[in-house]
Amino acid sequence: MQSATRRSFLKTVSAATAAGAMTGWSGRASAAEFRLKYANFQPITHPMTVRVKEMAQKIREESNGRIELQVFPNAQLGSDVSMFSQLRAGSIDFLTYSPLSLGVMVPDAQISGVGFAFPNYDAVWKAMDGDLGAYVRQKIAATPLFAFENIFDGGYRQITTSTRQIMQPDQLKDLKIRVPSSPLWTSVFRAFGASPTTLSLEEVYSALQTHVVDGQENPLVLIDTTRFYEVQKYCALTNHMWDGFWFLGNTANFKKLPPDMQEIVRRNVNAAALKERADVKALNDSLVTQLKGRGLQFNEVDHAAFRDRLKSAGFYADWKKRFGDTLWAKLEQYAGRIG
Repeated sequence: MQSATRRSFLKTVSAATAAGAMTGWSGRASAAEFRLKYANFQPITHPMTVRVKEMAQKIREESNGRIELQVFPNAQLGSDVSMFSQLRAGSIDFLTYSPLSLGVMVPDAQISGVGFAFPNYDAVWKAMDGDLGAYVRQKIAATPLFAFENIFDGGYRQITTSTRQIMQPDQLKDLKIRVPSSPLWTSVFRAFGASPTTLSLEEVYSALQTHVVDGQENPLVLIDTTRFYEVQKYCALTNHMWDGFWFLGNTANFKKLPPDMQEIVRRNVNAAALKERADVKALNDSLVTQLKGRGLQFNEVDHAAFRDRLKSAGFYADWKKRFGDTLWAKLEQYAGRIG
C-alpha cells in the first residue's frame, strides 16, 4: 500500500501534468514585469520538475504577478551541455545541474560525487547543507553563476544492464556503459575496467535500445521516469555515488530583480528543494517493487568489494591529490575516512 507521502506526491504530479507541462509553462497569461526562464533535462513527471512548476506558481502569486517563471523541462531547450552554455550566456536564467557535470567549470564541485563516499542520507544532507555545500557554493559564486542554498536530491545511483548481471566489480570489465559528461564519472568506471561513454540524457534510451551502450547508471527515480526499464534487464543496487542538482542562476540576470523579488525567488527555490527531497525518498521506498513488476531484475552487491577495487585502482589517491588535502578533509568530516 502506498504511503501517505507517496500518494500526496502522485496527486501533485497529476495536478502539474494537468496544468500543461508539455511546453514552457508560465501560469496565467497576464503580462509580468519580470520574465525568467528555468530549464532542466528531467522528465515532466520527475519530482524536481513537479516541485519547480508548483514553485513557479507560488512565485507568481507572492510577487503579485510581477515575476513569471517559465519552466522548460525534458531538455526542451537543448542538451544538458547546451543549456549550461545558455545559462552562462544569460539566455536562460536558471538551470538544475549535477555537481559532477558542473565540475567541467568548477572542478571542486565534483567532491560530493566521490565513489561510495556518503554511507547514508543523513551524511549527505549534513554535508551539503553544511560546510561542504557552502564551500562548493562559494566556488560557484566565483563564476558568472551562483547556486541557491538547498540542493535538490538526485539520489543514490544504481547500475542497469541488458547483457549481464553485475554482482562483483570484475563483471563491469569492458561493459559499454553510459555516464554523464564529467571527469569524475568517467574516472569511476574506468577504475572498474568498464568502457564509459558520455551521452546526454535524452540520447540514452535510444542508445540502450540499439546497444550503442549496454548499460547506464542512474537513481531509481530517473530509471522509472525515463522508462529505461523497457530496454534494460538487470539492476545492481550499487549505491556507488550520491548525486544532486544545484539550482543554478545567472548572477547578472538575478541581480536585475529588486531585492524583495530576489527574496521571494530564493525562499521558494529552497522550499521546493526540501519538498523534492521528501518526494524522492517516498518514491525510492516503493520503486524496487514497482520496477520488479515491470520486469527489471534486481540484485544486491558487496559494496566493500567495489570500494576496494576503486582503492586498488588508485581512484581515491588520484582524486584526493586533485581536490587537495583541505577539501578532502571537508568531505571526510561528513563521510568518514575514504580510501
